[in-house]
Amino acid sequence: MQTDRILLRPWQESDAEALYKYASDPDIGPRAGWPVHQSIEESREIIRTVFNNNETWAIVLKETGEAIGAMGYFTHATSNIPIGKNDCEVGYWVGKPHWNKGICTEALRLMIDYCINTMHFQDIWSDHFTGNPASGRVMEKCGFRDTGMLNRCSHLLGGDKDMVKIYKLERE
Repeated sequence: MQTDRILLRPWQESDAEALYKYASDPDIGPRAGWPVHQSIEESREIIRTVFNNNETWAIVLKETGEAIGAMGYFTHATSNIPIGKNDCEVGYWVGKPHWNKGICTEALRLMIDYCINTMHFQDIWSDHFTGNPASGRVMEKCGFRDTGMLNRCSHLLGGDKDMVKIYKLERE
């Protein structure tokens, strides 16, 4: 999956240094519900264990070949929010130097296309911590609507105390 600027591809162990570069930033992980990475080896282990699946991709800048973020989806069985059996939840993050450049919006549009046309999910859901409204703006640019629902996601870092705001993209 690609646009003129980015490519979504499976994570590779060789991405560990780039992942650490961005995931060690304290403004990244906690906004997405995961702890700051402490070492390149930890990032490599995340690639081996958490990202080693058919639902998670690296967001790669085509110009440099560097992995600058992640995009993925969760099924009904793995979602942090109550979604339908034929629905999915999407999630994403991108390194701070790449914020406000439309990259997350491009990547999310690619993921929406994949989830609808390849995986044939019905509705697509997403959420963000209430303290991260920029993520909600990305969702809205891609057609998601605020459901008005808030949820706690205990398996996310900070999810026991901070609420997530839930969005939904309904297929027509």
